[in-house]
Amino acid sequence: MIKYLGSKRTILPLILQEVRRADAPIAGGGVRTVLDLFSGTSRVGHALKRAGFRVLANDHNAYALALARCYVQADAEEVLEDARTLLAELGTLPGSPGYFTSTFCEKARYVHPSNGERIDAIREAIARKALAPELEAVLLVSLMEAADRVDSTTGLQMAYLKAWAPRALNRLELRMPDVLPRSTHGKSAAHSLDALDAARSLDADLVYIDPPYNQHSYLANYHVWESLVRWDKPEVYGVACKRADVRTRRSPFNSRPLAAQHFAEVLRAIRAPVIVVSFSDEGFISRAQIESLLTSLWDGQARLHTIEIPFRRYVGAQIGIYNPAGEKVGEPGRLTNTEFLFVVSRQPAHCTA
Repeated sequence: MIKYLGSKRTILPLILQEVRRADAPIAGGGVRTVLDLFSGTSRVGHALKRAGFRVLANDHNAYALALARCYVQADAEEVLEDARTLLAELGTLPGSPGYFTSTFCEKARYVHPSNGERIDAIREAIARKALAPELEAVLLVSLMEAADRVDSTTGLQMAYLKAWAPRALNRLELRMPDVLPRSTHGKSAAHSLDALDAARSLDADLVYIDPPYNQHSYLANYHVWESLVRWDKPEVYGVACKRADVRTRRSPFNSRPLAAQHFAEVLRAIRAPVIVVSFSDEGFISRAQIESLLTSLWDGQARLHTIEIPFRRYVGAQIGIYNPAGEKVGEPGRLTNTEFLFVVSRQPAHCTA
């Protein structure tokens, strides 16, 4: 899996534990389908599918949709044979410098030009093949992960190192992503909807919500992946060569004035009887606000418990602040924060004689 700010890798066992515990409040046999409303890298959705759940993954960014098609929607029995053949073919292609090399290796320093040239060649070859969406997604995720293993960043795609990282000099290598067999509860699916539209239209037994916490946009932080997946070769700006549309494609969750209101609208739109929410004490919405919103659901017939998890902050927060010339201009802030896991379920109505 790729490096990602806000990754839930370390708390996955706890999330899975709470999803399994949620079986009891659901009449008729427990949780079968889980909706991951902000799927990101699909790390959570992938773990849920591995655990046997049918998963609906949703995210509005193109790179996240590719990850969800690979790790959630695609089934091993349907794509692995063709994917292995194609990855072996793509892995032998010689480099051919193009948009990616010019933009992300020369103007910016995301990967070394020797690897950028191979990324250009492989991505153009994938585009020419016009493959079915799931098979194409497996190849794109393999290429994204290969680039991530040889990048020269601190983890975010706007924090390139002044000198090439040692791993950037390694040769880019395509590997088969960990595509899972189909869940016993049915075909999983990937969607690219606005979160509110997804909450209104996608049916599930349980909804997992991990929204953006603050002003940091995932599109801005991972714009290279977005351009690699879309392959639209957009106009760029700044030292990091961000896509021009980073300036306009903003989530209301990245706005302090809008975040709480939009979160409330999303919660009210959900029809599932159990909701699990991940959030951080660095976020725009406080613990008290979230707990108030959750306990007000279902006309107050909500049962809530909150779990606190100490969490180490991402590496960029630990090494300090640097200017574009690579000079240190600020000291690191706090090294840990608190992650909250809120689990709310609809209490069954009391029977009356």
